[in-house]
Amino acid sequence: MKRQGFMMKWHKIRSLGLLAGLGLLSGCVSFGGAEPPPFLLSLTPDTQVDAGAVRAGPRAGALVVQLPSTPQKLNNLRVPVQTSTTAIAYLKEATWVDKPARLFQGLLTETIAAKNNRLVLTSVQAQGKADTYLSGELVNFGLDGPSLTVTVTYDAVKIRDGKPVEKRRFEASENVFAAEAGPVGEALNRAANKVVLEVADWVG
Repeated sequence: MKRQGFMMKWHKIRSLGLLAGLGLLSGCVSFGGAEPPPFLLSLTPDTQVDAGAVRAGPRAGALVVQLPSTPQKLNNLRVPVQTSTTAIAYLKEATWVDKPARLFQGLLTETIAAKNNRLVLTSVQAQGKADTYLSGELVNFGLDGPSLTVTVTYDAVKIRDGKPVEKRRFEASENVFAAEAGPVGEALNRAANKVVLEVADWVG
């Protein structure tokens, strides 16, 4: 009987230990008390730099792609939905892995480097000595609810040493069959790739 009682206590202690371990594990993957999103959205470039590719040259001839500015509706990880001429909501269960400005900057950098065989540096790497700077504003990066159309609008500014500053608007739209995270994310990725390809041709 003593042995049976000891074994029961042991199993009870062991079970409590397992539950405590599971509690610690769940704490490691906590999303602040909220349910985690079913998946995260990102942007994938249609044109990519090959693995092992080397680009070399003086910093003076490099291009720097700066982080675009954004309106407040894009200064978060959500996908804005224009529900009327004055009202904006956010798409349910649609969450970016990073803010749209950073994702778009990465897409621009990768596409220009691959398509133009161009040396593209960060501002820190260039140390203010690059020949060309690309900046601008990511104006639209979301869904129009009534028309089920996503639109990406980028107001690009090209600044080259010794030449006039140029500004140009680039825009692309894609239709979606439903206001859901999956199809909207895919459509925004297609539209963003169309825009950055045009920007790559323009910036050279």
